[in-house]
Amino acid sequence: MLGRLTPAWAGSLTFGTAPALPALPAITLNAHSQMTHATMTNFAVSDTTGGGAGWNVTVAGNGAAGMSAVFKQYCPNAGGCGADPLGYVTGGRTLPANSLTLDSTGASFTGVGTAPTLKCNAKCNVDSAVAVKVASAAAAAGAGTWTTTGFSATSLSLSTPTTLRTLAASEVYRVNIVWTLNTGP
Repeated sequence: MLGRLTPAWAGSLTFGTAPALPALPAITLNAHSQMTHATMTNFAVSDTTGGGAGWNVTVAGNGAAGMSAVFKQYCPNAGGCGADPLGYVTGGRTLPANSLTLDSTGASFTGVGTAPTLKCNAKCNVDSAVAVKVASAAAAAGAGTWTTTGFSATSLSLSTPTTLRTLAASEVYRVNIVWTLNTGP
């Protein structure tokens, strides 16, 4: 009699700790283009599938309804910000796409086995509508839990142009970022 066996250890592919952007520092306007930095938060991927297909992590700006794939003027107050209601300001100020970059130089994964690879050693754009691969585990690698470590204090860089303007009281520039964990290297 022939049968099909399903391994009891087959699990899932999940973020153990999901990637998240830290708060970026405030910018003081000075009529010059500026570069501000922050440290990327560590994240973890857990592959308990047992399939050996590998995996990858991508990042992209989310421009779906009510969101913005680029930094855009945003009112965070439920009661509004002057004449602007809660949410993204219609016709509000924006920063160009690709103003925010991730540089993984010096960072790595910790875990047991063949380590996945961080892909942003030459900087990757974060605030773009096009998904960018930031990490990858080859087929037959990346099983178990892998956690990033070692992101530098300048791993996230925000470039702001000379045309950056002051916003209404309480308003901020905000962007919606989506991190996706996919099967395959």
